[in-house]
Amino acid sequence: MKKILIIRFSSIGDIVLTTPVIRCLKTQVQDAEIHYLTKKQNHTLLTANPFIHKIWLYDKNFDDLLPLLQAEKFDFIVDLHKNLRTFYVRTRLWRPSGTFSKLNLQKWMIVNLHLDRLSRIHIVDRYFKAVRSLGVKNDHKGLDYFIPSGDEVALSSLPGPFQNGFIAIVIGGKHTTKIFPEDRVTEVCRKMKRPVILLGDKNDAERGKRIMQKVGPTVFNSCGGFSINQSASLIRQSEKVLTNDTGLMHIAAAFGKPILSVWGNTIPEFGMYPYLEGKEKADSAVFEVRGLDCRPCSKIGFDKCPKGHFRCMKDQDTEGMIQILNS
Repeated sequence: MKKILIIRFSSIGDIVLTTPVIRCLKTQVQDAEIHYLTKKQNHTLLTANPFIHKIWLYDKNFDDLLPLLQAEKFDFIVDLHKNLRTFYVRTRLWRPSGTFSKLNLQKWMIVNLHLDRLSRIHIVDRYFKAVRSLGVKNDHKGLDYFIPSGDEVALSSLPGPFQNGFIAIVIGGKHTTKIFPEDRVTEVCRKMKRPVILLGDKNDAERGKRIMQKVGPTVFNSCGGFSINQSASLIRQSEKVLTNDTGLMHIAAAFGKPILSVWGNTIPEFGMYPYLEGKEKADSAVFEVRGLDCRPCSKIGFDKCPKGHFRCMKDQDTEGMIQILNS
């Protein structure tokens, strides 16, 4: 048996983007036993993944966790986060390991100097450099997302108009400058031929409520009322997905949905665009406002536009979105 520990502490999308590595390690390394170390709040994202033997949960300190990890005597550590915290873990476990390039210098150069030296390689493909010493290669079967059976949302539980198909619009996001503005979402919803389900967490609930009130009964606000796995179930059952650069975008990619991704202060060239191949990629579209000399203004995001005009979102081609969503 070969015990392998994968480390990724970060958010929903980052965890989903590691799933091809999980699958390929399990299927390509003989007798592999895959362990995964992540933050406590990420447990539900991985609990149904059949390729993972055990999930280890970090909750603010390593005092109790590190001795348990050391006792496992892992054969290999796959660091898919690569920061000081994961370096500390690798140092304490002192086992062979692999990691990847985060392109931090290239990202800094394009944000601060507007010099584009980005590699145009998706982060999933960069992740595989962490396991190449094990002979593991990308199988190009895309992302995975496994929903526990108890979290599947039955269409019959939704209001009548939504039981025969709907468009999913993700209105949430961690940073304001990555969120498609409320008035533009409302504009899109009003022109939809199909019902729309709004997706997000409790922080997006009031915004979703306002959009629903402005548009009417063809919009259902699920924000804050459904867990992440239930939201994933709605994504899986949707026809198309309009989404910000956020975790649910990557979940939509895992289900091979036609995705209209909307980019504000960040850019797809950072390497975290929807990871799709074949027909799903052909049916998807990227929406961004090109030619702004202030974009990208950050590799992550801000609470408000540093320039005050927020043109990267306000100037988006909503008519183009509507045309694709209604086709």
